[in-house]
Amino acid sequence: MKIILLGAGQVGGTLAENLASEENDITVVDTDGIRLRELQDRIDIRTVNGLASLPDVLAQAGAEDADMLIAVTNSDEVNMIACQVAFSLFRTPTKIARIRDPQYIREGDRLFQQDAVPVDVLISPERLVTNYIQRLIETPGALQVLDFADGKLQLVAVKAIHGGLLVGQELRFLKHHMPSIETRVAAIFRKGRAIIPEGSTVIEADDEVFFIAEANDIRAVMSELRRKESSYKRILIAGGGNIGYRLARSIENRYSVKVLEHNERRAEWLSNHLKQAIVLRGDASDQELLLDENIEDTDVFLALTNDDEANIMASMLAKRLGARKVMTLINNTAYVDLVQGGDIDIAISPSQSTIGSLLTHVRRGDIVNVHSLRRGAAEAIEAVAHGDARSSKVVGRAVEDIDLPEGCSIGAIVRNDDVLIAHDHTEIESGDHVILFLVDKRRTVDVERLFQVGFTFF
Repeated sequence: MKIILLGAGQVGGTLAENLASEENDITVVDTDGIRLRELQDRIDIRTVNGLASLPDVLAQAGAEDADMLIAVTNSDEVNMIACQVAFSLFRTPTKIARIRDPQYIREGDRLFQQDAVPVDVLISPERLVTNYIQRLIETPGALQVLDFADGKLQLVAVKAIHGGLLVGQELRFLKHHMPSIETRVAAIFRKGRAIIPEGSTVIEADDEVFFIAEANDIRAVMSELRRKESSYKRILIAGGGNIGYRLARSIENRYSVKVLEHNERRAEWLSNHLKQAIVLRGDASDQELLLDENIEDTDVFLALTNDDEANIMASMLAKRLGARKVMTLINNTAYVDLVQGGDIDIAISPSQSTIGSLLTHVRRGDIVNVHSLRRGAAEAIEAVAHGDARSSKVVGRAVEDIDLPEGCSIGAIVRNDDVLIAHDHTEIESGDHVILFLVDKRRTVDVERLFQVGFTFF
């Protein structure tokens, strides 16, 4: 596939690395020549130095025969104009744009149409991150919570700890502990190394365990791997920007929410637009203020400002003052692995959330969901099976007979409204949504090929 990628920032650069390793022809456009050279030194891509919305620059990037344009520059307006130019002058088939400003998003249904601003797929990082954090709040103890099949099924990552019923036992005993619940452990990461689980695999303390189950059964499975955590009630959000505001607005009816905002005008705006959340003006690194607001009784402290260093320092302070759980927004992906697991319980990377959503629209075959896991090292994919036994490599075959690439496993199948946890003899039918876990994302192309329909299917 020939793809033009506009923007070589955190999202654009990481996306280029993902796509270039999957047999795509990638051209990256940016005004920062130094950043482009750095990318070109690392990965096999073409680069064009220039303003992404200009017709001559897009022509130089190969827009005449591009299959897809992905606009992820830091400017909403440049992204939108680039999609307009690509459509009007080059008839680019698929145009994806990252849009941040809530005002554009609110008018999205009317604004982003072929006869207005021709954006085929709209990506809102703030909305994606807000939904991601909300799922973490709703699932105490989880490191990651990902939805599949419109929320019927969830993939959850937890750290196994001493005291968990299954810690020190083989996975085969999971069914004996919970005979009425269907679940499957998709992968285990132990000291950073992936382990493909088998019935004889023994779960150890500190293992990062990824399991899949129906949404209603998630808490029960988690209690087997770690002591059950009580539900969160008191939430303190540091940073009232777009993400902080969206999150507070979405959860203020169900939790006791406080928002801490440094800017006086923004704090006043927040107090006028939030109905139940309490808005406080102040600095999240002010120890006296945190103590005055009973930080020791706070269930979740969320640092959601645009400053990574400020978020990290405020989170470490909150944890040491007694906050039960600390979640921190970190834009620089190099920091994520450094800080998670110490004073900071969960480091949230906006770029990884955005990239997963973008990859959903880039994959070949009928791929309806892609989630980036372990900071991009692994992927969870929801693919739809089509065809019949002659034209498809999966339809009409039992799971044990499918030629899955190394490091890939099928976790579950959603058939109409029924959730089926995959077993060796489970047979795939046309129209099934198949949830796959891939510990080595370099094998993604092989998974895509499995779900492409051959010429005999009409």
